[in-house]
Amino acid sequence: MTAYRTAARTHTFTESVIREMTRVAAQHDAINLAQGFPDFPCPDVLKEAAAAAIHQDINQYAITWGTPRLRRALAAKYLEFYGMEVNPEEEIVVTCGATEAMAAALLAIVDPGDEVLIFEPFYENYGPDAVLCAARPVMVPLEPPEYRVNPDELRAALSPRTRAIVVNTPNNPSGRVFSRDELEAIASVCRDPDIFAVTDESYEHIDYQGEHIPMAPLEGMRDRTITISGFSKTFSVTGWRVGTIVAPPDVTDAIRKVHDFLTVGAPAPLQEACAAGLQILGDDYYQDLASGYRRRRDALFPALVAAGFKCTCPEGAYYILADFSALSDLDDQEFSRLLAREARVAPVPGSSFFHDKGRGRSLVRFAFCKRAETLEEASDRLVRFASRGA
Repeated sequence: MTAYRTAARTHTFTESVIREMTRVAAQHDAINLAQGFPDFPCPDVLKEAAAAAIHQDINQYAITWGTPRLRRALAAKYLEFYGMEVNPEEEIVVTCGATEAMAAALLAIVDPGDEVLIFEPFYENYGPDAVLCAARPVMVPLEPPEYRVNPDELRAALSPRTRAIVVNTPNNPSGRVFSRDELEAIASVCRDPDIFAVTDESYEHIDYQGEHIPMAPLEGMRDRTITISGFSKTFSVTGWRVGTIVAPPDVTDAIRKVHDFLTVGAPAPLQEACAAGLQILGDDYYQDLASGYRRRRDALFPALVAAGFKCTCPEGAYYILADFSALSDLDDQEFSRLLAREARVAPVPGSSFFHDKGRGRSLVRFAFCKRAETLEEASDRLVRFASRGA
C-alpha cells in the first residue's frame, strides 16, 4: 500500500505561494504587491473587441491550437519585432495562459527520468512542471546580486539526461534582462547535444535597460527553441489566460496534442480581442508600456531603499527582489505575513523562488504593476513601518 491516497508527485511541491499571499493580503486588507496583476484597466481596444466578439456569437470552441486571425497576427508580430519567419499553420499554439504553455511544452518534449535545467531564482511553476512530467528539475544558480548566468555553473549542471533548459527573460523574480553574451552561453550548450531551450518571454515588452533578445533567432537555435509568451502582461489582461507558443513544426505537433487533452483551447472571443490588440496597437503602445512601468519602478524602488531594504534596480519585468535582513531577523515567510498584517503591504516570501530555501530566507518580492496612487500609498506604509521598527 502506498503512503498516500494521492499521487506521490503531488507531495513534492506546494500550492502557489504567490496566490496564497493574495489571500493573506485580502485577510488583512493589505495592498497586494504579491501577485503580479495590474490594478488598472487594459486598453479599450481589447475590451471593445472582446465585447464585439461575444455579441457576434464567437462563443463556441475555436480551433484547438488558436484562431486563424490570432495566429496570423502573432506571426506578423514575430516578423516585425524579431525578424522571425513563423508559419501560423504549423508553428503556433495558443494556450490557456503562459502557465499552460510551459506545462504543455515540457510534457511534449520531456520523458520520465529526463532532467530539466532551471535557473535559480525561478518562477515557482517551473519545478512542479518538470515533476509533473516525471522529470528531475536541476537548479542552476544565478550569481547574486545581479543574478547573472554563470556559464561554468550551467555546464556543471549538464548530464546525459539533460533534455531542456528553461530560460526566463526578462526575469521573474530578479528583474534581470539577460544579455546577448548570457544567451549565447546558453545557446552554446543547446547546440551540441539534443537539448531544447524553453523560453518564457512573457515580459518581452517590459524592459528598461538593455534589450529583450529572444533565443530562437540566435544562430542554430530556431529548431531547438520553444518560445513561450502571452498577452497577460503585454495587454494587462492576466485574467483572460491567453498564452502563446512558437516552436518547430514537429515539436508544435506534439505540443498541440498535449494542449488538446489538457484544455481543448483558449477562450474564443478573447483570442479575437488579443488579435485586435496585435493588429491595431502600434509601436507607441509598446513604448508607453515600458516607460509606464519604468515610472512605477522608479516610484517604488527608492521607497524600498528608504525603508531599509537592500535591492538591485530591475532591468525588466515588474518585480523587485528585496533583502530585508537589515529590518528583521524573521524568516521570509514570517516577515511577509508581518508586513501584510502590520504595514498592510503584502509581498511574496523569497524562498518560494529557490530550491535551496535558505537562499531566499531574507528576501521578499514586490510587484509594481499598480497605479501610481497605489504605489505611493504602499511606499508610505512601508516607510512608516520601517521607521517604527519591524
